[in-house]
Amino acid sequence: MTVYRLCSTVLRALLTLLLVLILAFFLTRVAYQDPAVMLAPRNATAEAIAAIARALHLNDPWYQQLRYFLLRGPEIQGAPVGLLHWPPALGYSFRFQTPVTQLILAKAPVTLSLALGSLVIWMAISLLTGVLAARYQGRWLDRLLGLFSYAVLSLPTFLSGMLLIFFLFYQLSLHNLNWFPAGGYVALTENPWQWARHLLLPWLTLALAEAGIFQRVLRASLLEVLHRDYIRTARAKGVGEWRIYFDHALKPAFSPVLVLTGMELAAIMGGAIVTEQMFGLDGIGRLAISAALDGDFPVVIGTTVFAAAVFIICNLVADLLHSAYYGDTH
Repeated sequence: MTVYRLCSTVLRALLTLLLVLILAFFLTRVAYQDPAVMLAPRNATAEAIAAIARALHLNDPWYQQLRYFLLRGPEIQGAPVGLLHWPPALGYSFRFQTPVTQLILAKAPVTLSLALGSLVIWMAISLLTGVLAARYQGRWLDRLLGLFSYAVLSLPTFLSGMLLIFFLFYQLSLHNLNWFPAGGYVALTENPWQWARHLLLPWLTLALAEAGIFQRVLRASLLEVLHRDYIRTARAKGVGEWRIYFDHALKPAFSPVLVLTGMELAAIMGGAIVTEQMFGLDGIGRLAISAALDGDFPVVIGTTVFAAAVFIICNLVADLLHSAYYGDTH
């Protein structure tokens, strides 16, 4: 990737984040017509609600609130915590009385652990099944793997999670086999074994949701690559089929998979809402949902901007890896 292309990509990313921020700010004002009422205690008087609105600048026009959000923000111990100050705060949570950035950073390890662990599993499944499906194209194994991919693609995440909980937690627990906890999170630094043990079912839930599409993409890409001239030449020289697949065809066939990986990983890092809720993982997706229900719109805006930033960064990294691995002209 050239310096010019990298700079233009970064500039587009910053403009995209600004547009996402403005849109999120505007939409929260439409969704929360009277946020002071949602933030006030029960049975609060009209004077108390009006005081909350004045203190949080909720009666100002949305564009003035956006300017306040960017340039100043609420002051903590005399120091402003606006987005354009250092460290940027992405606003201030009304419910938690904490900068939104701190809330997101506190939840990020959970979501990061969930995303990276599921990535390893679904890539392993996709590579194995995708290569096998291409290798035995049109045979019973290809049809069986195709049925598997369509089944997991059609299965909603909440349903696959419930099935995993039922069979790998509930049924095993009935036989005194407590191998898999039903939920919760243990930090990696606290106990790596318990970290992996508590996350295995959420990992499998997300991996099954992703493995189907990755397998189909890799299979189709491999079948396209296998018709190229250099593959025919390798076969004419007597190179074995498995070596052709793994040494000659897999690298060029992996190109669309790499691009898709950046997009899917970014989507999970933005918050795997269903999976986090189902398994009691206190991650970014769960934070966003609770903030939306509570009317804590600075957290809603902050998590939205964070998800957009993660999406842009993941795709930029995937683009850089693609350029380094395949070259800009691939």
